[in-house]
Amino acid sequence: MADKEISPEIRVEDGAADAANGPGESTSKIVSGEVEDELDELALDEPRAAKKKKKKKSKSKKRKEPLQQTDPPSIPVVELFASGEFPEGEIQQYKDDNLWRITSEEKRELERLEKPLYNAVRQAAEVHRQVRQYIRKILKPGMLMTDLCETLENTVRKLITENGLQAGIAFPTGCSLNWVAAHWTPNTGDKTVLQYDDVMKLDFGTHIDGHIVDSAFTVAFNPMFNPLLEASREATNTGIKEAGIDVRLCDVGAAIQEVMESYEVEINGKVFQDRIGETKYLMALKNLCDAGIVKPCPPLCDNKGSYVSQSEHTILLRPTCKEVVSRGDDY
Repeated sequence: MADKEISPEIRVEDGAADAANGPGESTSKIVSGEVEDELDELALDEPRAAKKKKKKKSKSKKRKEPLQQTDPPSIPVVELFASGEFPEGEIQQYKDDNLWRITSEEKRELERLEKPLYNAVRQAAEVHRQVRQYIRKILKPGMLMTDLCETLENTVRKLITENGLQAGIAFPTGCSLNWVAAHWTPNTGDKTVLQYDDVMKLDFGTHIDGHIVDSAFTVAFNPMFNPLLEASREATNTGIKEAGIDVRLCDVGAAIQEVMESYEVEINGKVFQDRIGETKYLMALKNLCDAGIVKPCPPLCDNKGSYVSQSEHTILLRPTCKEVVSRGDDY
């Protein structure tokens, strides 16, 4: 009987001991389980966090994408180049006695000092490129010459952010036709219309802080005039190659003339050699010119009935090289 009475007590005590020890073990198991669950949740959250970071990165990348020019152009060029650095033009090396300039440390240092000036010229050149690219797309027979000039000049004003003497149009747009070689521009009310068989010289300039970029090209819709246009382009490129510091202008002119005279152009069954013809000067605004208020710059004409092609570039003669700042994909 005593054994029977004791054993239940022992069982109770054992049970109490189990009860006393049991919760501790189960608690530790629960805690460790919770930690494991938290680690699992963190592991699951890692890819989510990574995705969020990627999204943030992709968003920041989108914000940093450079602006693209509109069509028609309306965004100022300065806004398209956030760094403030504008594209460099075509680089050509000097020839003969000027080759030493390429490796001269002194000349390189001079270039570094002139970087702000070069950048201003390049900004004007970039405006010129973008404007003429747009104008080439909209040019067609039947356009009023006044509409053409107004569109071109208004586009220049937008892209260069016109500001008086700091930035703007360098001179009135020249759009000389056929035998008029240069310096003609339509006045208000002029009804001249661009024709399919016209040869038009489009000459306009841009400037930043008075640093002018002047470049011109010729437009002809009739392919019959293509050799004439090629002659002026090749002559201009030859002049650029020959130009340089301390080079005599007469030597550059002689090289240009040699190329021009090497071309023979057939127009309407007649063969013409590309030579300079008789010139006439039309005195506009005579009273103002006589008074010395306006400096005359009259249209330069060849023989009536002839056709003249023109090509121009602006060259920056740097201490170590030549930079054709107005060069573009078109010419």
